[in-house]
Amino acid sequence: MSDALHARTRESDDEERSWRDHAAHESGRADRTERQEQESTENEALQCPECGSADLVVDDERGETVCSDCGLVVDEDEIDRGPEWRAFDSAERDEKSRVGAPTTNLMHDKGLSTNIGWQDRDAYGNSLSSNQRQKMQRLRTWNERFRTRDSKERNLKQALGEIDRMASALGLPENVRETASVIYRRALDEDLLPGRSIEGIATASLHAAARMAQVPRSIDEVARVSRVDEDEFERAYRYVVRELSLEIQPADPAEYVPRFASDLDIPKETERTANELLENAKRQNVHSGKSPVGLAAAALYAAAQLTNETLTQADVSEVTDISEVTIRNRYQELLEAWDLDSPYGGRRGAAEA
Repeated sequence: MSDALHARTRESDDEERSWRDHAAHESGRADRTERQEQESTENEALQCPECGSADLVVDDERGETVCSDCGLVVDEDEIDRGPEWRAFDSAERDEKSRVGAPTTNLMHDKGLSTNIGWQDRDAYGNSLSSNQRQKMQRLRTWNERFRTRDSKERNLKQALGEIDRMASALGLPENVRETASVIYRRALDEDLLPGRSIEGIATASLHAAARMAQVPRSIDEVARVSRVDEDEFERAYRYVVRELSLEIQPADPAEYVPRFASDLDIPKETERTANELLENAKRQNVHSGKSPVGLAAAALYAAAQLTNETLTQADVSEVTDISEVTIRNRYQELLEAWDLDSPYGGRRGAAEA
């Protein structure tokens, strides 16, 4: 009885061994077939489909693979899987390497912290239970406390929020907001804040950044969206520019012309004439000591008269926030300088006729 049992066991073991050998053989054959197909595909990819040449050149700048024999572009729009920056040593590579969104000066922590959403919903969009909502509210509170642990960070958070609010109201681009944030950080690091309001220094930083980027806004426009009065804003602006040694050129009246012309909906010919009037005034030094916004407003009104466009002083005054008296005075000065310049002298007479 025992011998029969041993015989059946040996037969079972032999069958199992035979089955394993067969499975291994079939698996090896499948692997060889897959490997051969892959090598065949790679060989085809390494050959020019036009002339069969294997001499292919990869152009990393254009993202193309070109056959050096017949010039056929074998592959184009290749994906560059490397970083968008270049590094010339290991230290620079470590400094530039990053994961996630780039840092920004528009946030007090430069965007390196985490925000907890206020929607009170889970990843599937379902509403949280009351216990979970209370837990998330406590987490938000502690997260906010950790993000602004000292007075400097709380100061920065308030000021950068104020800069973003005023820039949005004035329609200033993001590069101006970044520059204003950097100016405010410098003022904070150099202890220019004691004795002055956060809103005043923030307003001064934004005005200086707009002037530096050559997208200026008038003092009246900035003061209108600021939380401080005009006198405090002007004092803070002069103080910041002096203490930080900012290189800010005097505002050019021509920088205001495109925006005012767009708001007044006047044609390009009138806008070009206004720029010519201002260039002529600068050549004759008429602009010295005068408000650039007033000169731009008067130039647009004078250009409308010269090009026979219907534009009243009241319309210009409403858009530019310059009084009609100032527009009339600057208008006369611009036209006098226009008449003194011989190449343009006949145009005023023709327009008035």
